[in-house]
Amino acid sequence: KIKKKRTVENERQLIDKILRLKKEKRAVILAHYYTIPEVQQVADFTGDSLALSARAAETDAKIILFAGVHFMAETAKILSPDKKVLLPEPEAGCSLADSCSAPDFERFLRDYNGYTVVSYVNTSVGVKALTDICCTSSNAVDVIRSLPSDAKIVFAPDRNLGNYIRGVTGRDMVVWDGACGVHEEFSLEKILELKKKYPEAKVLAHPECKKTVLLAADYIGSTAALLRFASTDPADTFIVVTEAGILYRMRKENPGKTFIPAPPEDASCGCNNCAFMKMVTLDKIYRALLDESPEVVLDEEIRRKAEGSIRRMLEIGK
Repeated sequence: KIKKKRTVENERQLIDKILRLKKEKRAVILAHYYTIPEVQQVADFTGDSLALSARAAETDAKIILFAGVHFMAETAKILSPDKKVLLPEPEAGCSLADSCSAPDFERFLRDYNGYTVVSYVNTSVGVKALTDICCTSSNAVDVIRSLPSDAKIVFAPDRNLGNYIRGVTGRDMVVWDGACGVHEEFSLEKILELKKKYPEAKVLAHPECKKTVLLAADYIGSTAALLRFASTDPADTFIVVTEAGILYRMRKENPGKTFIPAPPEDASCGCNNCAFMKMVTLDKIYRALLDESPEVVLDEEIRRKAEGSIRRMLEIGK
């Protein structure tokens, strides 16, 4: 008990130091929904990666600290070139973004001259620079439908999201063969077992999941959309088929409801948690603010090309 008390006190002191440094340095802290709860607690904004980057660009902060993975911090720098962008854990990558390197993608595109290139925001700055228009899981269908009906499309990098969009829109799409290691591991069999145990529960799934899993879902949407659905739907029990970090926010916003994380095929592997996201800690945030490092630095020509693909997406719906 004494040890636990000291741990809580130390954490509180660390949080106070972070908040003081943030104020002194005119910094804004962004935290993705998948980071650990204590990291989300010190953030000015929590949310999906692109929404966070866009919101940070509107602030007068001099420093953006992104508690997330590498491509997210890159996106923040793309939209805020005059701000210093810090990534507390530079080794925090992304299995999906890593499944599509810029050199490999550039070679791939040589076979698809004349195609419109649509890339998910979960990609490196180099891939975004090769892209005509970006999308998020929230607006991917709208982005595809905004293109001419006879457009030939290359979609990267997530095959599950791409195939889902192709099924919804019926468009002519070539889909890059990449996937998120977390969403790829969810098991339809395990979800159906949970449904037997909780027959009244609604299944909420992210479109990065496999088609077999999506067929079992009551609702499919981005993390932000899943949060909205959980708050507005009258059901009181939900089976959540996405990275388990989102449950912190769901439970916080809906204390009277029950949220059950869907298990992966191998329940012992902990694969419904993104190991990269969990690498970001309060200690690393404090050190990054103190040293103003590690800083994200981008080649300006590549940054401008990548920004164009994001700006074209943001114009849709205006």
